[in-house]
Amino acid sequence: MFSYRTRVLGSFFGSILLSLFLVVAGFAQADPDPNSPVPILLSLDDSTRALADYPGGVSRTTRRTLSDTSFPRNSKINLYVTNIDLMDGEGANAFRVYIEDSAGRSYRFPVVALEPAPRMKDVYAATVLLRDELGFWDTPPAEGDVLVRLTWRGLSSNRVLLGIGKTGGNLKNDPGSFPTPLKVAESMRGMTASASVDTNELIGYRWSGDRMRFLQQAAFGPTAALDHRIRRIGIRTWLAEQFSAPYPSFNNPYPDIPLKSTDSNNVTLGCGMFPDNTPERRACNRDHYSMYPVQNWFMKEALYGDPQLRHRVAWALSQVWVISGAGGVTQQSSWMLAYHKILSQHAFGNYRDIMRDITLNPGMGNYLDMARSTRNNPNENYPREILQLFTIGLFMMNQDGTLILDGQGNPIPTYDQGDVDEFTKVFTGWSFCNQTCPNSAPGIVNYKDPMILNQNNHNIQAKTLLDYPNAPHVNIPANLNGNDELERALDNIFYHPNVAPFVSKLMIQHLVTSDPTPAYVGRVAAAFNDNGYGVRGDMRAVVRAILLDPEARGDVKTDPFFGKLREPVQLVTNVLRAFNVKSANLQGQSDGVLTNYTNPLGQNPFNSPTVFNYYPSDYVIPGTSMPGPEFGLMTTGTAIGRANFGNSVVYSTLSVVETRPTGTAIDISDCEALAAEDTTGNRLLDDLSYRLLHGTMSPEMRSAILPAFTAVSVNNPRARAQAAIYLVVTSSQFQTQR
Repeated sequence: MFSYRTRVLGSFFGSILLSLFLVVAGFAQADPDPNSPVPILLSLDDSTRALADYPGGVSRTTRRTLSDTSFPRNSKINLYVTNIDLMDGEGANAFRVYIEDSAGRSYRFPVVALEPAPRMKDVYAATVLLRDELGFWDTPPAEGDVLVRLTWRGLSSNRVLLGIGKTGGNLKNDPGSFPTPLKVAESMRGMTASASVDTNELIGYRWSGDRMRFLQQAAFGPTAALDHRIRRIGIRTWLAEQFSAPYPSFNNPYPDIPLKSTDSNNVTLGCGMFPDNTPERRACNRDHYSMYPVQNWFMKEALYGDPQLRHRVAWALSQVWVISGAGGVTQQSSWMLAYHKILSQHAFGNYRDIMRDITLNPGMGNYLDMARSTRNNPNENYPREILQLFTIGLFMMNQDGTLILDGQGNPIPTYDQGDVDEFTKVFTGWSFCNQTCPNSAPGIVNYKDPMILNQNNHNIQAKTLLDYPNAPHVNIPANLNGNDELERALDNIFYHPNVAPFVSKLMIQHLVTSDPTPAYVGRVAAAFNDNGYGVRGDMRAVVRAILLDPEARGDVKTDPFFGKLREPVQLVTNVLRAFNVKSANLQGQSDGVLTNYTNPLGQNPFNSPTVFNYYPSDYVIPGTSMPGPEFGLMTTGTAIGRANFGNSVVYSTLSVVETRPTGTAIDISDCEALAAEDTTGNRLLDDLSYRLLHGTMSPEMRSAILPAFTAVSVNNPRARAQAAIYLVVTSSQFQTQR
């Protein structure tokens, strides 16, 4: 999935490092150790060939014979794994098996069962189906030896050889690999990722790498001050603070933008009072009929705001419940602010409240046509999208997010056109509150207050909604008030069993990793279904479950397929926050006008090209079978744009112009000082590894970057620092959030 591959073997198993952590008085973490042990696949005594057999139990001699032979495609086999510590209920769906064939192609095979291995203490038999579970590639693995790895909680095992169809071929072992029979594996039990890869954080504050990873997931990037605070109070305490923190920040309130006429040329209620092509006319159009002020407020909150978690979650929700200023559909910034206030208000509230309030939001009503849907002229846009994109998805799911299949192996639709038609009848009759609401004004369409019902425009026929076990309000009787019908219809959707896994997976994808294991999805979905106090849809419980899950936590993740491509907004804010972002003259704060950075990368905030977001949640990386939603933005043009962003942010500034009142620059004075103090460049590279890569810069990356920037004259430490920063922020290792 990613071009950067964390080194798993060699020093991984070549030496068992003792990690020394300094626990300084006053800085001790209250959180439990987040690091899981690294799984170890067992091999034969005298080779790296996998210890493998068929399910059902065989003798030790037969297992040895089978391991030396090959296994046919589509068969089920047992691989044997140790050094795993399972939670209650954790099983096969927490594991994945990846193979690489002699042609360099990768496939994912499903783990269909996990049981304790007989007569082998602390060893599990993982039953694997030798078939690509994603099914996106038509080409089967090349016959012969393949390299097999097992992953668990974002951690990779060693890779062992396995014959498929036949043994042999030109596939070579990983450098530094060695046999891992049970007697060797027993001596390695308890090893965690921190002691199995080369990092620069083996000596330092405890779990410092995990803190930095956490701040990439729960915030818009780490800062030195925020890292220091979490080191002092711990992740859980910080989460509790964030859940109750005022929003937005005191010094960055929501802009108070008045509503204007939907006709920007209106001479009294629009911008027509100003002559064309004057600064006043341009400013009026920019500040009222574009997303400019919303974008700038949003970015300033991302760069400097204290309630980082709510801001991060609201941004994720805005990419699920999408409305957009693109194409002139939602064209006023005041409309978008009213919509965003709903998402931020309920980011730690209840998902059912999001469903109601966004349904009645006039911006959404305009974007997906509910504001124009009447009993005589019904529109199915919103009914279709609330089902497909916002709540239950297209196909029935198990609670771990895997698809439920029918007898022929096909996914089962969650709804059909008849269901859409019935919900369309429900969502008729609502429109803008232009007379009796707080923001009503003559000549102005009210896009701030919730839409209101005109019962005369509502379809009062009986309706039949989604039918599933224990479904509420399947049948709605005729002649009900539309507001009553709306609540019943939303309940009918909300209690559908798909909502928990569907929403949970989307939120995990936005915050942590593109392709979470079903076990991870299932644990978060369980929190959605019941927050521990019998409440369904509690977003605070969902966010906590996502961020504290063992699949999210850890100093380092060694599974090369774990993580996500940094979406443009996150890429930009992560870099800026890492280097004390300031105004162009470094004397104040940035104005937040950053679309010059994000737009060339394919993400114009609050201007999504479609209701499907900037990228589809089920996007598969071309040429692979690996899901990676954010890679939907990766083209030859945006790839170059990412490099150009690195160059721009390091070597220049967003200078002051009419639309950028203070501009933006990064402060690299501390890096410049390190470059001057240590002419070898090692201290600077250590610092960049920590602040940008949570201490996991690979030896290969280090050996490539160090001579590149130390080739710059020692007499120009600023140029040295700039070269080093540019090389790190444009590296594939930094481009992915791991």
